[in-house]
Amino acid sequence: IHYLLSCNIGEIVTVLAATLLRFPWMPLAPIQLLWLNLVTDSLPALALGMEPVEEDVMERPPRGKKEPLFSKSFSWRLAWQGCLVGGITLLAYALGLQANYAVANTMAFATLTLSQLFHAFDARSEDSSLFHLGVFSNPAMNKAFLAGLLLQGGVLLAPPLQGAFSVVPMDLSQWGTVLGLALTPLVVCEIEKAFRRAKHKQPVSEETKAPAYR
Repeated sequence: IHYLLSCNIGEIVTVLAATLLRFPWMPLAPIQLLWLNLVTDSLPALALGMEPVEEDVMERPPRGKKEPLFSKSFSWRLAWQGCLVGGITLLAYALGLQANYAVANTMAFATLTLSQLFHAFDARSEDSSLFHLGVFSNPAMNKAFLAGLLLQGGVLLAPPLQGAFSVVPMDLSQWGTVLGLALTPLVVCEIEKAFRRAKHKQPVSEETKAPAYR
């Protein structure tokens, strides 16, 4: 839920902002939106369902029976992460316009798709760092990421598919910009989780520590 909604909010922010700001051309073509939903909303989402149980799951307090699924903190997390994904997509589009519209459209499309693939790794846990979980501890996620990367790479690099998806070749500097922007949500989310862990970390005495039932 976290992964799918935050990514979809990013897509909505991109299209809505372009509409409200009256961009002469939309950053994404309809076929590109359909494609990125196929690539990012399928295999990575299924792989997240195969995520191993975290080590401290039995030491956490139970959820309140009246606590809503979309709590304030969870809703806020979805909102800012979705806006971040949408923001970097619009930034890629703006930078690409320095060349021409075709490059801008390609950079926006590549940034949005790749950022969602990278964001799937961050969404593996609400609190734990990716490095604590282990980058390779979920083989299904690694396979899903590689499959998405190959599919998106084929669209961006294969001439027959470039025409079908209205994209053009990018030079090395443009590829570097796309990759840097696409990694931004993963880096920012990891930093945010680190601050959140540091803020809520409190020493627990042995007398008050809840028993771990296994």
